[in-house]
Amino acid sequence: MGIKVGELAQELAQGLSEYSQEVADAIKKATDEVAEEAVQELKSTSPVLTGSYAKGWAKKNTYESKSSKRNTVYNKTDYQLTHLLEKGHVGRDGRRVKAIEHIRPVEEKAAAEFEDKVKGAIGR
Repeated sequence: MGIKVGELAQELAQGLSEYSQEVADAIKKATDEVAEEAVQELKSTSPVLTGSYAKGWAKKNTYESKSSKRNTVYNKTDYQLTHLLEKGHVGRDGRRVKAIEHIRPVEEKAAAEFEDKVKGAIGR
């Protein structure tokens, strides 16, 4: 009992399709996990004056298809402050206000963690 070439090709194509969808689903899950972890870390490491800025971090799904997903991590309450705090600025009295880097370290950690999760999803 043998298998025909046409059937073999069809079975291989179906198997690869199922595998690629499993990998895509795992990557989409990793996208959500890493974005949520980044939000929690930003909430805990952001500068606190009134507390509004630190509490304002959130994630939203900006794009999703069958095979991919994009999330955006942003500050929904005090978005105007993100650049000023991260990069520093000139204060009202004309003196330079020192930068408080709190976004870049979280971004770098999230990128590395996402890369590890993707490698795990594809079995490397």
